[in-house]
Amino acid sequence: MDVHTKEQRSYNMSRIKSKNTKPETIIFEVLRLSKIKFRKHYPVPGKPDIAFPKLKIAVFIDGEFWHGKDFNDWKEKITHFWLDKIGKNITRDKKNFNLLKKAGWTILRLWGRDVVKNPTKAYSKILKLLEKSYPGA
Repeated sequence: MDVHTKEQRSYNMSRIKSKNTKPETIIFEVLRLSKIKFRKHYPVPGKPDIAFPKLKIAVFIDGEFWHGKDFNDWKEKITHFWLDKIGKNITRDKKNFNLLKKAGWTILRLWGRDVVKNPTKAYSKILKLLEKSYPGA
């Protein structure tokens, strides 16, 4: 049972950002400072937070709760509403990742807390993918 009214819950949910979150802006800034050109929220399945379209590299910076990181470890602790919502998000993510893979894209998923805790490590993962796409770079 939710402790908030339907109206309060709706208002609270409307305040949650889905674009330009703190983890995303951290990586955007690191890439800009490195003079690496990228596209934000590119219009392909899943709308990757960062895309390198010519290289077909998609980077998703996802929140652990919304995208179900380690879902099996904590799903018993949430209500049916959230179980259904997060389950659908996981299914949607898998579908989008499969569509991108079939179209020849390479996918990197970064978790928001990991990015905030260690932006350099997240940046290094992106660089490794870019270097693979440019042999000898």
